[in-house]
Amino acid sequence: MKAIRRFTVRPVLPDTLRPLSDLARNLRWSWHEPTRELFASVDPGPAPGRRSEDTDPVRLLGSVSAARLAALAADQDFLARLRAAAEDLDHYLHAPRWYQLHQEPGGELPSSIAYFSPEFGVTAALPQYSGGLGILAGDHLKAASDLGVPLIGVGLLYRHGYFRQSLSREGWQQEHYPVLDPGELPVELLRETDGTPARVTLALPGGRSLHAHIWIAQVGRVPLLMLDSDVEENAPGEREVTDRLYGGGSEHRLLQEMLLGIGGVRAVRTYCRLTGTPDPEVFHTNEGHAGFLGLERIRELAGDGLAFDAALETVRAGTVFTTHTPVPAGIDRFDRGQVARHLGEDGELPGVDVGRILALGDETPLGGEPGLFNMAAMGLRLAQRANGVSTLHGAVSRAMFAGLWPGFDADEVPITSITNGVHAPTWTAPEVGLHGPGRDGTEPDDRALWELRRTLREQLVAEVRDRVRASWRQRGAVDAELGWTDSVLDPDVLTIGFARRVPSYKRLTLMLRDQDRLRSLLLHPERPVQLVVAGKAHPADDGGKRLVQELVRFSDDPRVRHRIVFLPDYGMGMARRLYPGCDVWLNNPLRPLEACGTSGMKAALNGCLNLSVLDGWWDEWFDPDFGWAIPTADGAAAADEERRDDVEAAALYELIERRVAPRFYDRGADGVPARWTAMVRGTLSGLGPKVLADRMVREYVERLYAPAARAHRALAPDTARDLADWKARVRAGWPKVAVDHVEAGEDLGDAELGATLAVRVRVALGDLRPEDVEVQAVAGRVDADDAIGEARTCALKPAGGPDLEGHWPYEGTLTLDRTGPFGCTVRVLPAHRLLASPAELGLVTLPADTRSPDTGVLLR
Repeated sequence: MKAIRRFTVRPVLPDTLRPLSDLARNLRWSWHEPTRELFASVDPGPAPGRRSEDTDPVRLLGSVSAARLAALAADQDFLARLRAAAEDLDHYLHAPRWYQLHQEPGGELPSSIAYFSPEFGVTAALPQYSGGLGILAGDHLKAASDLGVPLIGVGLLYRHGYFRQSLSREGWQQEHYPVLDPGELPVELLRETDGTPARVTLALPGGRSLHAHIWIAQVGRVPLLMLDSDVEENAPGEREVTDRLYGGGSEHRLLQEMLLGIGGVRAVRTYCRLTGTPDPEVFHTNEGHAGFLGLERIRELAGDGLAFDAALETVRAGTVFTTHTPVPAGIDRFDRGQVARHLGEDGELPGVDVGRILALGDETPLGGEPGLFNMAAMGLRLAQRANGVSTLHGAVSRAMFAGLWPGFDADEVPITSITNGVHAPTWTAPEVGLHGPGRDGTEPDDRALWELRRTLREQLVAEVRDRVRASWRQRGAVDAELGWTDSVLDPDVLTIGFARRVPSYKRLTLMLRDQDRLRSLLLHPERPVQLVVAGKAHPADDGGKRLVQELVRFSDDPRVRHRIVFLPDYGMGMARRLYPGCDVWLNNPLRPLEACGTSGMKAALNGCLNLSVLDGWWDEWFDPDFGWAIPTADGAAAADEERRDDVEAAALYELIERRVAPRFYDRGADGVPARWTAMVRGTLSGLGPKVLADRMVREYVERLYAPAARAHRALAPDTARDLADWKARVRAGWPKVAVDHVEAGEDLGDAELGATLAVRVRVALGDLRPEDVEVQAVAGRVDADDAIGEARTCALKPAGGPDLEGHWPYEGTLTLDRTGPFGCTVRVLPAHRLLASPAELGLVTLPADTRSPDTGVLLR
């Protein structure tokens, strides 16, 4: 018989063991090794080979016997460790940390920040992630907690998570969606003061409603609010809104994103009301999925009497938007009619002009379709500050979204970059922390470092053998067929790892381009290589599934299956073993389609060397001491997809065969590869500090959160109205702004380095005033087409009042500080003290003909 209701019956802990409950409910245990070890010791009979990080304290406490609890309550050694862990957690939660020590009295740092993301990868015990975006969000929360940043995370609680992956006998990916019971997860229901569950409600077309409860996962000092639509008051369709991550069709996704953005703001307001937490001054939108949060805040402000434009300025001032996709295809887009139906008078945002809402998502300036609503375009229009997630990705994003700021060069588009980081306590093997560089201020010698690397590789080999056997049993094999799995991988062979999601641009099967060549690398008699591969294709991506199957079929070959394995069901639990045990981490995406790619960072924290295309973070931090760069095809080869992959695969084989493997196997008399261990040491000490999430979150605080908080505070209602009115006046008057005449360099003769260039210009301002604009000279080297590169600007000053035609004179000087072809021009921009960027309005006026002798100068 099948149960019609499910309950979780919790044990009653003896008083002396009550702190176990607090420790289990705070996810700090997922990155705090002493607490993990404490919970691992609660179970007297752990499975062979299980390590402390495999323990889920909430499930453990739900299954431990009363007899075992009684024994622990009488175990003085255990109680002493429990008290120490509880005291340590209390100190961690309440003592001042980096943020508090940097906050001046009445200072500029925000009192609270809300961080919205569609997924969060905090721990395998809370499977609410699909890949890098979620893992990044989880690391962001953990680093914010470690630093004391007053963050509130906001997401959804998916009752089926993403999916579990297995393989058929033929190697085809199969998906499974186990039901997650919140009672067995490390979460608590947010309740009103009378004990009833707190909830948010969204209005849907046709008089329907979408209700959601709010679950809280405590991530150290950071609360993570997760909305759950599996509420009895909902109709069956609405109950399933949060059924699975990235599941369902367009309508389903739209409802998820409305609940995340609009419902998420309401959840934050409810949480702050019930807990006394300050309302956020800054809202961080992690990718466009949560972009509707800005519309909800506009609705709130409209209720306080602000018109749409003034409310929009207030919202923009305190909003940060992070884009993670380098391709338009990665952006969520919805039918405009569908959006209008859900957010119009019969939907969720009555009273807010639906035409203005639709304009925020207009993608036609990006070359898109007029009938679609673009979530990234809306996110950028609703945020005064935006960033990509690596230096290269910032440049790609500026080019991709440049249409929103017409008239500006891509490098002036106001999208900056903050390179992602990873949370070291989560991803660094305990052995590295105990024995790696920096312990007591000393460095391990080459032999100690090499032995550490072999220990980690040996642990990975044991893990892989267990997983391969389990996978083959799922595929229908019996134990009598699996004797070969005892010899899968070798703890003394160069081990290369590759694990990630499986969209086509990540090129899972590039390594299979020349199968004979790969086979010879795997079976080399003196310098063999072994590969550990993992990855999930999206359930609707049959192309990705075919790539998985192709890799699996190659790895099933009895000739090589001891040297290459595919591990199904890649997730955080597997990753924590995989990164430390690999010698080399492989990444071969199509450049520049990898926004950041943090898996190589996690590997680096464990002394694993990177072998990667110069994309994402590796493009800015590659150094020969840290690994190898795979060359990318250019010119005609890059234009032909087949030839491009052939060229880059050949480059990959060449690197492994001639540089990577020889260095690994180049042993001294003591059996240690000194040049290899030098690279390991360089990676740990030189690269490790750069890839930390602590560094990333500090950059967000200093470069984005603090300026956003200042901007938010500056926009009192009257100031917001004045700014909105000023922008409307400038936009209306801009067509009459013109550069009438330019004089530059007439008396310069043969220009020499250090000479000055006098610039004079007459500007028509129409109905605008000089204080509404800034007139600039723009100068720099020029190319063969006279385009100015590496431009620098100089503000020109008014040189008197308007002439009889109403034209204003401006003048200034430029210093010729560079040799070679040089050029300059002038431009007029809107200017206001509350603009975060001169490009903010997307308005600029240039001379009508920049090649005219009257409008600029070229010095060659």
